[in-house]
Amino acid sequence: MKYFSPKQGYEEIKKTQKKVTEYWNMLGPGLTTGASDDDPSGIATYSQAGAKYGFQLTWLSLFTFPLMAVVQEMCARIGLVTGQGLAANIRQYHTKKVLYFCTVLLLVANIFNIGADFGAMVKGVQLIYPEIPFALLIAFFGALGLVLQIFTTYAEYARYLKYLALVLFSYVLSAMFIQIDWATAFHSLLVPHIVFSKDQIILICAILGTTISPYLFFWQTSQEVEKKILKQKDATEPISVTTDEDIKEMRVDVWSGMFISNVVMFFIITSCAATLFTQGTFNITTAADAALALKPFAGEFSFLLFAIGIIGTGMLAIPVLAGSAAYAVSESMGWKFGLYRKLKEAYAFYGVIIVATLVGIGLNFVGLDPIKSLIYSAVLNGIVSPVILFLIVTMSSREDIMGERKNGKLSKILGWLTIILMTISAVAAIWSLF
Repeated sequence: MKYFSPKQGYEEIKKTQKKVTEYWNMLGPGLTTGASDDDPSGIATYSQAGAKYGFQLTWLSLFTFPLMAVVQEMCARIGLVTGQGLAANIRQYHTKKVLYFCTVLLLVANIFNIGADFGAMVKGVQLIYPEIPFALLIAFFGALGLVLQIFTTYAEYARYLKYLALVLFSYVLSAMFIQIDWATAFHSLLVPHIVFSKDQIILICAILGTTISPYLFFWQTSQEVEKKILKQKDATEPISVTTDEDIKEMRVDVWSGMFISNVVMFFIITSCAATLFTQGTFNITTAADAALALKPFAGEFSFLLFAIGIIGTGMLAIPVLAGSAAYAVSESMGWKFGLYRKLKEAYAFYGVIIVATLVGIGLNFVGLDPIKSLIYSAVLNGIVSPVILFLIVTMSSREDIMGERKNGKLSKILGWLTIILMTISAVAAIWSLF
């Protein structure tokens, strides 16, 4: 056994702290992108998977991890190498018709998703404080989100999103207070099981759709550009050449963010499988339904953690949804854009954020329930996802665009596999309406 003197022990602690700090400093766009993927609509989908099929579908959290990580890494590399967002690159290397088609569908889908997430957040608060009026809560969340996006500096805003991503661990903690058959859970994680029924196939496609979503592609690419501009401290300078160190940091960030996202998916499915499924509660339609249904079986503290997770992930996801739409529209139209810019420098960019947020809020007052919003969003995303993925994989594989940073063979294989799966998902999403 190795013994340390007090001085040696202190030095070891300092080294560990330094490594943790260096790792934390590497995290940024990848972490917030992965965390925003577990928004209230995603939570509802994962909860439904656990409630309806028990541990059967936990394998999807492992299966989707490399697919979404590879796609998001492609997006990040495109942003780092070209110094432009995804829409700007599509505009440069493809026809405007394709770009406008993708942008319009993305904008509409994001607005429906924003509306559903706002509704879910408010329901999450009302689970804890039912006396607070719906309209007051939704106005508060809307105003808070807009103020943070518009009136804080990008450095402050990025820091806010980064720390908010930690709320995801509430789902991991929530599972710790539930009696779970871990042997069965991990067996299901490693051994895929599918019942070839219409309901399960549609649910699997819904999980794919909510895990590998178009808004994440646009956000990741543009955030890499913003991060690089922030590092340069002078936004007027040309984007610097991408170094091996840049690529290394980006990969640590992206793969860490996607790993955390999928770990949370696993714990949500597992928690609902161990409680709701075993108790015969098979029908979950919203994240709030899942939290409320967990309460009798998982206890008060687990219920509170689950509810807090809904609120926190909504606060993270809504700015990402609105921001990704603003990047896409602004880059498509050739407008000035970027969260590093002040309001007076990019009125149109911030205007898209404001309009998308306000329309999303408005959907909660026109009789459109959150489930329908998510269905419409899923169908629109299903239509546009394969198209955008095709553009991402082909652009990130081109030497004239990416140079030595182009895709390797494994990335190409996983990229094309993702396109095939998302095309099947799109067909299933449309099929579900009939």
